[in-house]
Amino acid sequence: MSWTVTLAVLGAAVLHAAWNAMVKSGADAQLEGVAIAIGSGALGLALTPFLPLPAAAAWPWLAGSAAVHILYFMFLAGAYRHGELSYAYPIMRGGGPMIVALLGFFLFAETLSLQSTAGLLLICIGILAFASGTHDRRATWFALANAVVIAAYTLIDAQGARASGAPVSYTLWFFALNGVVIAVWGLALRGREVPAHLRRHWRRAALGGACSLAAYAIALWAMTRAPVALVAVLRETSVIFAALIAVIFLKEKLTRSRLWATSAVLAGLVALRV
Repeated sequence: MSWTVTLAVLGAAVLHAAWNAMVKSGADAQLEGVAIAIGSGALGLALTPFLPLPAAAAWPWLAGSAAVHILYFMFLAGAYRHGELSYAYPIMRGGGPMIVALLGFFLFAETLSLQSTAGLLLICIGILAFASGTHDRRATWFALANAVVIAAYTLIDAQGARASGAPVSYTLWFFALNGVVIAVWGLALRGREVPAHLRRHWRRAALGGACSLAAYAIALWAMTRAPVALVAVLRETSVIFAALIAVIFLKEKLTRSRLWATSAVLAGLVALRV
């Protein structure tokens, strides 16, 4: 993995942590998630005319990813309703890469060196260690369920981006379709609350949507330049940035165990880069 790809993915991690913090800090996590999905969808749709269409082979993957993301936003809202950002986020983002690493070998025929495998394991151990302590079990189960969903859409979109021949176009069309799907789901679930929330918080939805779109576009682009498992794990260093945001802005506590977890993540990064 080149330094260009590495730095780009780390930037994506910051953006991803930022929009998740926006969902958590809102008064209603479900409405915040729907609003940000609509915001990113509108931005994606506005940019699609400037890029070529993805190849025909990518459209089934786009449809599958949009469908899976209904579960993603459902479980995301549940996890943040019952748990802190610094607790739920690491479980969701840490569980996904471990599943990706196991399935990536079989689906994409990707092999990792012993050193890269050690780095991957260190990062995953560190990410999961963030979740130490006693918390609401509902937050744990929602977060674990979302880890499975994250692994599923990571593999779907990695394949779709590669089949598209144009990963940026694939990303924009994904967000456009996802915005429509999540808007329909949100309206069916919450009715008039969705447009009312958008009218009051459209700037927040637009900012969160931009962060979400940029973070995912970078990750998908990187997956066309490096092994999926490595990109997925490096992106999950967003837990470090999420922990900092949680402490500084949401006033959550960063315990000693979570400091050790940060050290494990950094050690894993060194193993991946040396």
